[in-house]
Formats: sequence, C-alpha cells, structure tokens
Amino acid sequence: MNVFAGHLAAWPLLIAITVPVTALMLWLHAPAALMLGPLISGIVFASWGGKVNYPVPVFGVAQGIVGSMIAKMVPLSIVGDILGHWALFGVGVVSVVAASTLVGWLMTRWQTLPGTTALWGVSPGAASVMTYMAEAYGADMRMVAFMQYLRVVMVAVVAAAVARFFGAAPQHAPDAIVWFPEVAWLPLVETVALAGVGSWLARVFRIPAGAFLLPLVGGIVLTHLGLLRLELPTWLLAGCYALVGWNVGLRFTGALLVHVLHQLPGILLCIFAMLGLCGGVAAFMVFAADIDPLTAYLATSPGGADSIAIIAASTDVDVSFVMAMQTVRLLVVLFAAPLLTRFIAERIGGTRSG
Repeated sequence: MNVFAGHLAAWPLLIAITVPVTALMLWLHAPAALMLGPLISGIVFASWGGKVNYPVPVFGVAQGIVGSMIAKMVPLSIVGDILGHWALFGVGVVSVVAASTLVGWLMTRWQTLPGTTALWGVSPGAASVMTYMAEAYGADMRMVAFMQYLRVVMVAVVAAAVARFFGAAPQHAPDAIVWFPEVAWLPLVETVALAGVGSWLARVFRIPAGAFLLPLVGGIVLTHLGLLRLELPTWLLAGCYALVGWNVGLRFTGALLVHVLHQLPGILLCIFAMLGLCGGVAAFMVFAADIDPLTAYLATSPGGADSIAIIAASTDVDVSFVMAMQTVRLLVVLFAAPLLTRFIAERIGGTRSG
C-alpha cells in the first residue's frame, strides 16, 4: 500500500527524510556520507511505498559532475608516479583486478548470487560507476549497489583499524564543511557544461556509463592541458551525490529489500573474500616495495574512489600514490569489466548448456 498521496507531496517528504539521515552520516564521519545518506533515505522511502518522478536528464548531468570531481582529485604528478613505479603499479592493478575476477567467477559459477551480480558486485572500481554499468549490461543493479556500498563501509572500517594498528595519526582535525564557498562562476559554468555535454553524448552514442566516463576523461585531459578549471562547490556536489544516492535507493521496494536480505550470506562471502585477497596484495607491496601499510591498503583497497580519497587526505599517507593507483585501476576496470564479465558469463553459460 502506498502511504504517500502523490508525487507532488512525495518529494518534500523524501527530502525531509534525507536531511536528518545525511546529517547523522556526516556526524558519524561515514564514508561518502553525502551519497550514503540519500541512498539510505531512498531505501526507507521506497520500502514504505513512496514514489517520485525521477529527473533522468538531470541525473545524467549529476553523473558527469561526479566524474568531474574524480578528475579534479587526480594529482598533476600522476604520470610521474605511474612511470616511476610502473612495475609496482602493474602488479598492484593486475593483482586486484585478477582477485576480483576470480571471486566473481567462483561466486557466479557456484551461483552464490543470481546471474552476473557477483561479478559486478566485487568489481573494484567506483561504486556508483559499477552500479551504472551493471544495469547497462543486464545485471541486478539494486543488488550490485547493495554489495558495492556495503563494501565501501566495510573498507572504511578496516582502514580505520589499520591506521590505528600501525599508529597512523590524522594530519589534522576534520574542518567544518563550508556549504556555500566563494564560487568562480565561469569555471562553474564550464564544469556543468562538460557534465551536460558528456551526458548528452553518452545518450546519443549509447556509451555504457558514458555520462560518468566522458567528463572523467575529458576533465583529466582538459585540466592537465590548462584549458579548463573544474569548479565544484560543496552545494553542487551535495546535490549530485543526493541524486546518485536516490537513484539507487529508490529502487529498493519492500519486496526487493527482503530479497536482498535473503542473499546477505552470499553478499558477505563475496565481500570478505575480496577484502582478504586485496589485503594480501597490500601485504605483498609492504614487504616487496617497502610501502607503508596504510598507503598500501588504501592504494589496493576495493572501496569507492571518493571515500578512499577522503580517508587518504585526512591521514598521514602518500596521497598521490594512493590516488594514482586508484585512478589507474578505475580506468582499467571501467574498460575491462564489461569484456571480462561477458566472457565469464558466456563461458559459464556454455559449460552448463554443454
């Protein structure tokens, strides 16, 4: 039974639920709080029978803004970091991708989760991107989102434990959020235009996750050439994070939430297996290349790039190394994941039919 009278009244109610939940996430210093708060609120809202008319074109621009945000986080020294540690980067990226592929293949073959859901759920890229791409390639987007964001939270908890165990102290206390900073309006217009054009091109050419990918790649190239300055005020990011979170959360109807909870043992098995294998890769980097443990863990961590960036920036680690490896792996996963997933799904399907 729908407990809301209509779409017009539903939006204020959704926002009214989202504000205190997001404030709680921020107070708890939860990873990606501005996305997780709306996501949780969307789940609560939808499970109660709430429905809204979702602005799909605006959501496409929001994806582009998130891509621009990650492009802005890529340090200017990334090329030097990669070239200077090419062997280490190769081992780290390939090992983590191989570990996720192995876990996904085993879980898919054993049908721990339905279809190719496990493959996308353990993909070690940006959580939101993997969720979008999973839907584009026919997987269960909602269950993939549940796996991805639950893993983000678990990664953050383990990161805090690793930091405490190895005595890594924060560089400074977290600053209060400035919601309405001074804005350079021309760069802001250019940034929104980049997101809008990327979203439009993605729709025209039907590029999977293109609304995110095109502004990400374009932002990196244009900013490094000095042709663009990305301007991303807090209020804009908060709004885009809310749209991304709502897009996932609003899909969790009551019946689907029960279905996801029934799959919780399989989901946890996938996540713990992925965390364990990535932890092994980090340990190898510590002993083979003398990388400090927290830097190695964050660099190989299968969490969302945004939450890893926040943790790295507030902790005494090599932020440039962490973000360089995270970015390289993100790009590799974005291009390799569809091919690997399709190949594995076809092989498994062919084996069963034979």
